[in-house]
Amino acid sequence: MFPPRSLFARILLWAALLVILSNTAGMLIFHLAEAKPQGKALAQFSTSVVNLVRVSLLTAEPELRPALLQELSDREGIRLLPRDPEDRVTPLPNDYFIQSFETHIYQSLGGDTALSFMVNDEPGLWISFAIAADEPDDFWLILPIDRAEQNESWLWLGWGVLATLLVLAAAALLASRLSRSLRRMAHAARQVGRGQIPPPLAEGGSEELQQLVVAFNHMSRDLDYHDKERAEILAGISHDLRTPLSRMRLEAELSLPEGAAQAGMVADIMQMDAIIAQFLDYARGEGEEHITNSDPNALLESLAQHAAATQHPVTLLATKLPPAPMKPQAVWRAISNLLNNAWKYGAPPVTLSGSVEGEGDQCWLALTVTDCGVGIPAHEIERLKRPFTRLSDARSEANGTGLGLAIVERVAKNHGGSLELAPGADGKGLRATLRLPLIQRDKTPQN
Repeated sequence: MFPPRSLFARILLWAALLVILSNTAGMLIFHLAEAKPQGKALAQFSTSVVNLVRVSLLTAEPELRPALLQELSDREGIRLLPRDPEDRVTPLPNDYFIQSFETHIYQSLGGDTALSFMVNDEPGLWISFAIAADEPDDFWLILPIDRAEQNESWLWLGWGVLATLLVLAAAALLASRLSRSLRRMAHAARQVGRGQIPPPLAEGGSEELQQLVVAFNHMSRDLDYHDKERAEILAGISHDLRTPLSRMRLEAELSLPEGAAQAGMVADIMQMDAIIAQFLDYARGEGEEHITNSDPNALLESLAQHAAATQHPVTLLATKLPPAPMKPQAVWRAISNLLNNAWKYGAPPVTLSGSVEGEGDQCWLALTVTDCGVGIPAHEIERLKRPFTRLSDARSEANGTGLGLAIVERVAKNHGGSLELAPGADGKGLRATLRLPLIQRDKTPQN
């Protein structure tokens, strides 16, 4: 996928691009700076060869000239051929090196000198010249083509490759350390989002990263402190209210005559006690309970038996479910809240079922409670998952604390799962599904 999404890949890509561009620019500058002196050196060499050959031919006896030319060809690869007006001359390429070479050749041998790298399809450095100064250029002096090749500095190229590899290695080390620290922080942030307090992160690395980690650790400690303080206050108030409520219920049963007044007073006290119990559940959270591989079948059967014992029977749709990693007591309380909501705000029949959704790493245990009430408007679903929020329509005729769905939502997040509220199969009622991962996810990143 391009562009890459991970910080590591992006840093490595940018480092590679910058190093390649800088080395390319350096090689180009070096090439341009080296081309002019190399062209001048080749022109000086070629001029010297032409002059030496001309002098040798002029001073040598005519019968010795063939032997001289043969000696030059054998030892230096220098050949001499007559120049023909019908020769097919290939023009020289137009670059900085050739321009420097031509300029110095014309200054030394004259502007009429013909130059080519190929004549009659034969490669070489072809230079026209005349044996005598007052004669036309009627000969070709042919030098080996390798004399005209520009010397490439492979040392500089090797240095560029080595520098690229070293910079990429340093960038990879830096990026891996930075991304590893950010992954640990992201994992800790997800734990905080689920209501868990992670251990303090190591406060190391660069100054900016260290400041970020210190701020995160302070935030985590402050959240833990405020959450514990709120839970203690809520639990203390709820606990203190239970004693007078118990006394009031006893006095109502003993003092008031049997009838509607006594039944109403007892029902109100029981409702207040249920509200306090929910406060305690919310304040207590999940305590120190750990995730264990539990049997969801036994959990669902236990919930169905408890519902029947409290005169709120449910229909259990039995399905053989595999073991799942969960906090069984927390999940039991969450499903119990969904069942209580179904009976308070919905209408029978109430069904309880379990199923497995997805496959592979995305495999979920879905525990579902369905009622046949009026349901919840779609635009109110997310709001009702927040603590102390209630619906203001017919579904909220019964009194409540607004904590039931908040407790279920917190349990779902602490397990890495989700709570989904949707209409029933026929569009009526409410279908509440608690999804828990069948594979424990979100493990601490490795150092």
